[in-house]
Amino acid sequence: MLFVKFIVLLLLGAIMVSLFAGLFFLVKDKGQTKRTVNALTLRIGLSLVAIVVILIAAATGVIEFNSNPLKDNVQNSSSSVVPEAPTE
Repeated sequence: MLFVKFIVLLLLGAIMVSLFAGLFFLVKDKGQTKRTVNALTLRIGLSLVAIVVILIAAATGVIEFNSNPLKDNVQNSSSSVVPEAPTE
């Protein structure tokens, strides 16, 4: 499980590097070369790989999705006792 999370974090880091490389090439080259397009293509490919890795890990049970993120908060808030304010 930790290995899959590490792979996803590496992919997200590479996506961010590609994003800023594309921005740099866009500003520096002023649209005269294909380096910006290449950075965009790389970023899309890395994003697709990250999505596929996450879906495969979820399908095999390596990671689990949180089906209802509000479920725990609703249960915790209803079970906690909040003291009432004193009335005068």
